[in-house]
Amino acid sequence: MPKTKKIVDNKLVKAVNKNVRSSTRKLKPILRSLVGKKVDMAIRDLSFSEKRISKDIKKTISSAVANAENNYQYDIDKLIVKEAYCGKQIVMKRFRARAKGRASEIMKPYSNLTIILTEKTKESERHGSKS
Repeated sequence: MPKTKKIVDNKLVKAVNKNVRSSTRKLKPILRSLVGKKVDMAIRDLSFSEKRISKDIKKTISSAVANAENNYQYDIDKLIVKEAYCGKQIVMKRFRARAKGRASEIMKPYSNLTIILTEKTKESERHGSKS
């Protein structure tokens, strides 16, 4: 079976954090709020966030910015967050002793976090019929 070639966009920069100690349910609302924002605005929003996990997200975005600057020589002022998503990783299972010799399960989920940045290009202004 022949391998299909993927078309790779040159303007994409990616950073992946594989072991984030949080569930995807807690990560998704924060990541949804970042998509489409400029990188400096996203980092500013995360630094003022009260969520514990926002520190790890901020580190991942900073890593993606460093990748863009050092590996691709992009202008960091033009970078925006194109995609931000998370997926499930392992779940550590622990047990807590309960009454009458029973045990209850404690789940400690991990997630992986992916941030994709792109360099925003200036689009030509369209005025339509009003010019």
